[in-house]
Amino acid sequence: MQTVLITGCSSGFGLEIARHFLERDWRVIATMRTPREDVLPRSERLRVLALDVTDAESIRRAVEAAGPIDVLVNNAGFGAASPLELAPMATARALFETNTLGTLALTQAVLPQFRERRAGVVVNVTSSVTLKALPLVGVYSASKAAVNAFTESMAVELEPFGVRVRLVLPGRSPETRFGDNARPNMHGMDHEAYAGLVADVLARMRDTSGPVTYSTDVAEAVWRAATDPASPLRIPAGEDAVAWAAER
Repeated sequence: MQTVLITGCSSGFGLEIARHFLERDWRVIATMRTPREDVLPRSERLRVLALDVTDAESIRRAVEAAGPIDVLVNNAGFGAASPLELAPMATARALFETNTLGTLALTQAVLPQFRERRAGVVVNVTSSVTLKALPLVGVYSASKAAVNAFTESMAVELEPFGVRVRLVLPGRSPETRFGDNARPNMHGMDHEAYAGLVADVLARMRDTSGPVTYSTDVAEAVWRAATDPASPLRIPAGEDAVAWAAER
């Protein structure tokens, strides 16, 4: 029986990914900053651990408590939106600290066991906003694009050790709490110079009549990344993400 450790499991994509692996008889280590066992089905194959990817000691404790794992899924992160001119540096630093450096730090903590066993899979969940220039999410997109970049380099470095590395790029989802979580990190959205742009972007974000991404799309893409050695390095998840990847 194989074991997967997933970050950011309290809601959204992470929660659905954890459910997906549980349903397929894997051992699941679901991590979140504030552990909540009630969000997942009861199972002897489930462990819920506290993990803050921005805290080195929290990472050390979680990796030690988890023991040997076969797959690491870096999903934890948060969003923010603002015209680049008005993006607070504190928010920019927080985005990179969680989305980029948090992913890097946890991956570094897990890689030694993969390399020594000459087996293991790292799946980094980023975003399809890295595939297309979009207004108001420049800093968020940069934090995810940085993960894409080091993931691609890491894939080459680890191939000789039998360790596989994959990227999953979700599209826009009407199901997750991304928008709610991003709202406190929206800045400059009422600035008169950007009023027309902001109104247009927010209207498009609220419009779910076109292609979108569902949590199940992301869970299936992560499953493919974790279990299919023939899967590509980059896997778009969701109808909109697939379309953007094709355009690119």
